Amino acid sequence: MLSYTKLAKKPSHFRSFTGLDVSEFDSLYKRIEPEYEQAEMERLSRPDRKRKIGGGGKFSLPLKDRLLMLLVYYRLYVTYALAGYLFNLDQSNICRDVHYIEPLVRKCISIPKKIHNLTRRLRTLEEVKQYFPELKAFIDATETLRFDDRHRIRSGQLQDTGNQRAVALTQDLDAV
Repeated sequence: MLSYTKLAKKPSHFRSFTGLDVSEFDSLYKRIEPEYEQAEMERLSRPDRKRKIGGGGKFSLPLKDRLLMLLVYYRLYVTYALAGYLFNLDQSNICRDVHYIEPLVRKCISIPKKIHNLTRRLRTLEEVKQYFPELKAFIDATETLRFDDRHRIRSGQLQDTGNQRAVALTQDLDAV
């Protein structure tokens, strides 16, 4: 499992994984820790909360390791599943931890803003033309493995005949 204490023993790895030196990380942590305590009290004392403060699930990792996890997540651009594997957490916990800590870190250092809410799948050719006017061709090819009795290999294995299926679109994106 990846943790601050393990990674801090190898400063070159620490810098590669987080983009910060250990001393820079420590100063960032000192800036975030008091703000985190205040934000956590606000979160726990919200009016619609069902449990008293102190009730409910606890975080599996200390704040320092969750901060490390957030920086590794942004620096290495890993998925929640991989981050969960690295930090021995479920990916839903990774998502929740990132959601809680991200605003505090954003106040101290610049981290990329997620734009997944601003993006959507292009569904029609007109939308493709609108966003990619310079697109000349669009090829979708699939190679399939086919068993052909006439070309049976001595050992009885299947032979790859290289059959391909492709759809090409011309300059004005009309199917050929």
